[in-house]
Amino acid sequence: MTVKYLRIILSFCIFVAIAIPPPIQINFLSHNNHPSLVVAAEPSATQQAVTKVESVGMTVSDMDRAVEFYSQVLAFKKISDVEVLGTEYEKLQGLFGVRLRVVQMQLGNETIELTEYLTPKGKPIPLDSRSNDHWFQHIAIAVSDMDQAYQHLRKFKVQHASTAPQRIPDSNKAAAGIRAFYFKDPDGHNLEIIYFPPGKGDRKWQKPTNQLFLGIDHTAIVVSNTQVSLQFYRDFLGLKLVGESMNYGTEQEYLNNVQGARLHISTLRSPAGIGIEFLEYLTPKDGRPLPTDASPNDLLHWQTTLVVKDVIAVNKKLRNHELTFISPGVVTIPGQELGFKKGFLVRDPDGHTMRIIEK
Repeated sequence: MTVKYLRIILSFCIFVAIAIPPPIQINFLSHNNHPSLVVAAEPSATQQAVTKVESVGMTVSDMDRAVEFYSQVLAFKKISDVEVLGTEYEKLQGLFGVRLRVVQMQLGNETIELTEYLTPKGKPIPLDSRSNDHWFQHIAIAVSDMDQAYQHLRKFKVQHASTAPQRIPDSNKAAAGIRAFYFKDPDGHNLEIIYFPPGKGDRKWQKPTNQLFLGIDHTAIVVSNTQVSLQFYRDFLGLKLVGESMNYGTEQEYLNNVQGARLHISTLRSPAGIGIEFLEYLTPKDGRPLPTDASPNDLLHWQTTLVVKDVIAVNKKLRNHELTFISPGVVTIPGQELGFKKGFLVRDPDGHTMRIIEK
């Protein structure tokens, strides 16, 4: 073969190597027997994923009363107490003239954030609220002994939401043996105590301890459509779906105090922090949507704080979708008085508020 022909062949090989792009990395995943094609994420996606579900917050009407309840009844410890005001906080909360008292309280490794609006005051929780209304949210507090914890709550005469502690039956393999009880704080916020038997839940709840109240396992939110909510939390924010179950029967009805309750429950996690649990009521379907005039100073307001590496990139990404923003944009917090540098508030598809922050 002549040198001329060798040069022609070599030139053709180089052309093919340049012209044909490298293969796209793909993985085939199976979820509920539906395979899906997953294209390798862009490098920037890691900057847009939630690294931690840091805390869950709620608006309270009387801070001193709330702190007393959470510390004396549930063994939380106050770790910070600040008052803030100014245009930055007005923009963050989407309200004019705000003066806030914000208290962070810790149980185990998890944190709640209580906010009292000294101005302006908001509306109380509707008296006819039910566990299947779309504004429903609670925190689930892990306990080492359900019977002892329930009797402790009875001593403080807490308001029942469940009729009594309920045990998930063995027929529900995903949640069999878990015991739970719903109750309310002085403002009417729903709370849950939950006991995980061996082999269920996070291993840390199984460690020997003399503590009755251990920490926050998850926050639960009612969603109208699991797939739509997964698009927001999993596809937009990067949380991972780690478990699902179908809960129904007498025990579930009395736990939620909703007759005929049949729920599709999904659990999501980030690399650290509290879990987020979807409660989709398949029946009954009469849960009401969040009131159109709902505001962060109303007592039905909860906000879940999600930590990301690049809050501006996340804000930009979310604005490409039809979502409701409480904050007009990313707000820089002076002096990091709330424990973060920048953040904004956005509602999920059902109106639950997420506070997305950069530390």
